[in-house]
Amino acid sequence: MKVFCGRANPTTGSVEWLAEDENYDYHQEIARSCYADMLHDKDRNLKYYQGIRAAVSRVKERGEKAIVLDIGTGTGLLSMMAVTAGADFCYAIEVFTPMAIAAVKIVEKNGFSDKIKVINKHSTEVTVGPDGDMQCRANILITELFDTELIGEGALPSYEHAHKYLVQEGCEAVPHRARVYAQLVESKRMWSWNKLFPVHVQAEDVEKIIVFPSEIENCPGVPSVYDIQLNQVPRSDFTVLSDVMTMFSVDFSKQVNSSSTYYTAKLDPIKSGMAQVILSWWDVDMDPSGMIKCTMAPYWVQPTSNDVQWRDHWMQCVYFLPNEEPVLQGENVYLTAYRDEYSVWYKLQKARNEEDKKDAYVGSPLCSCQAHLLWNRPRFGELNDQNRTNQYIQALMTVLEKDSICLCISDGSLLPLLAQYLGAEQVFTVENSAVSHCLMEKIFKANHVGDKIKIIEKRPELLTASDLEDKKVSVLIGEPFFTTSLLPWHNLYFLYARTAVAAHLTNGVTVLPQSASLYMMVVEFKDLWRIRSPCGTCEGFDVHIMDDMIKNSLNFRESKEAEPHPLWEYPCKSLSDPQEVMTFDFRLTVPQQTLSTDGSVNLLRTGKSHGAVLWMEYHLTADISVSTGLVQISDEKDQAGMDLCSV
Repeated sequence: MKVFCGRANPTTGSVEWLAEDENYDYHQEIARSCYADMLHDKDRNLKYYQGIRAAVSRVKERGEKAIVLDIGTGTGLLSMMAVTAGADFCYAIEVFTPMAIAAVKIVEKNGFSDKIKVINKHSTEVTVGPDGDMQCRANILITELFDTELIGEGALPSYEHAHKYLVQEGCEAVPHRARVYAQLVESKRMWSWNKLFPVHVQAEDVEKIIVFPSEIENCPGVPSVYDIQLNQVPRSDFTVLSDVMTMFSVDFSKQVNSSSTYYTAKLDPIKSGMAQVILSWWDVDMDPSGMIKCTMAPYWVQPTSNDVQWRDHWMQCVYFLPNEEPVLQGENVYLTAYRDEYSVWYKLQKARNEEDKKDAYVGSPLCSCQAHLLWNRPRFGELNDQNRTNQYIQALMTVLEKDSICLCISDGSLLPLLAQYLGAEQVFTVENSAVSHCLMEKIFKANHVGDKIKIIEKRPELLTASDLEDKKVSVLIGEPFFTTSLLPWHNLYFLYARTAVAAHLTNGVTVLPQSASLYMMVVEFKDLWRIRSPCGTCEGFDVHIMDDMIKNSLNFRESKEAEPHPLWEYPCKSLSDPQEVMTFDFRLTVPQQTLSTDGSVNLLRTGKSHGAVLWMEYHLTADISVSTGLVQISDEKDQAGMDLCSV
């Protein structure tokens, strides 16, 4: 059966109706899932297996039958471990229907159907009793409900319900406990992902500075954690201001309370600096003694940093403090971690007396400036990149005249400000949404050009001559950047927008950028390959059915599209030189014929070809270009430094 689905095309800006399989949304979730990454996580699997064996042994030593409840079973791996370890019976809960079906097949394939019952429900819907899903309460609770933030997938309410209704009091739990750690740092680079810095514009002999409204500066941002591969952030990019602190722990073998709360710890700065960012991670003890530990700690915290397990399903957390604040070495500072059922946030406080230390619960931060709603963290970093901005400044200085009429087509761009500062006679800018319109209006007013730049809240194809005050545009500019873009070529929407406004342009219009080129390079990834690699056998259990399931889902049309990855987090080795695939001329309108290209790639280095990385380079002028991807190819081990998309 086929269903018609409306899908916005980020490149053309149009809505396309496509016939899809009725289960296409399931296939997209499976194709983009982390199951392969988890199955390749040797450290995780081994520690779970050790913890499960120990838990079953403790129950058996008490003369009891080992009845296991496995919440979020996925492939059924942990349940099969439990039965192999001697468990008498396992109830394996999986809410995602395609995964539950796969788990049934995997359990059967491995010969455990008589001792494992897969229940396709949310754990809060499971019933216990003679006619229920479970005949009795379990005395061993096994779960893998964690994300990078530990609690973001609803672990706390699931544990709370399980202890009330599904497991015995005093049950064994694997994991047994978790601890959340925090470390205070100063980092201009990380801070640039959350706040806007002044932008310096050198125009002839005069320097002007773009500033931002105080409400952006004072805005606490958004509550969502920024999860990254912290091991790939150079140590030179941050300064440690405190030792690692344990902020809170959760004992999973006892009743869990998911209600909102907070935890305060005394922090002794080991170095003076500007407190900006909290780096955080967690670990779990698989047994009560803490002898079986699985940690997400970055390499500089672990004693044997050479043995750090790579994983992408659990990374590390970056939390931004509401405002940066200076701290002095040795002064009394208190760090408070707040949490609700699903998220964590932090606040720093300098306490003077006992009353000040007793900080009341503070709700999660909410963006009040709208910038954090419009721009994601990488976009903040892009806007704060002065070197990138200087490229646009140099390009604009070469094309602008005193009588230039400029039109900017990009979402929430600073280009209109740059054009106005650099002497354009009139500047118009198109904003697609009320949010971006409101935000840019505030930024223009803060720089005293609110009456000199006209914001038009329309889609480009709806632009009229009166919107442009009956003037013809002599310089069309764009970064281009659009908030709907995920992949590098999605910003080619600029070409479609340029075509839509063609009637409003002068015959000799200057377009900046004048063109864009799509580049590609074949690479061998150090670790990222694991997220799409078949597993086959995991800890002695046959999971080929899961491999086949993912492979089948990857065959669907949308799953064949490239995946966006910030590849500075994922080291790779280049096997070929960068190769230009296709160039798009923005000085022309969208061609009527389909554009295509073919060719071959010359592999220059030996290695495993895991995939191709692709990126766009925008040619602002004939001799000034801005790359969205490759930074450099290092001479050392042919490692490529990039921020790209992989396919």
